[in-house]
Amino acid sequence: MAEDARFEDGGDQPVALRALEAEDVPVISALVQDAIFPITEMKYDRARRRFALLVNRFRWERRGQKSAPERVQSVLAIEDVQHVATQGIDRSDADMVLSLLALDWQPGEDGTGRIELTLAGDGAVALEVEALELTLKDVTQPYRAPSGRAPEHGD
Repeated sequence: MAEDARFEDGGDQPVALRALEAEDVPVISALVQDAIFPITEMKYDRARRRFALLVNRFRWERRGQKSAPERVQSVLAIEDVQHVATQGIDRSDADMVLSLLALDWQPGEDGTGRIELTLAGDGAVALEVEALELTLKDVTQPYRAPSGRAPEHGD
């Protein structure tokens, strides 16, 4: 009998995941929760129909281990993007730093849908896509979280 994968199974390997099904999205959402990024690292390539973020992701998969909390730079990429809309974000403020709280998939007709990125402070990014395809890939070595602690959420 096969067992489900666990965070611990990944060890210290970099994350490299692709979501093609609705049930894959919560896994990636959990891994990018509390990722921070400058607004300048949010890009939409209209010609390639690709939206990407370079984020400083908290390594939730290491939580509970005795080592210091860590972050890692990761690329979150969404493919087949037809339209991008933002709310509560001043895109002209090049110094703005955003915090990603969650990803959500809302299916439409014939495989189309909407991916919503919920940001701290009532910000949001909505992506209309032709099909669900998003990837999360760590692209640097992990580093000690500058705060020295894990993000906390009030209940």
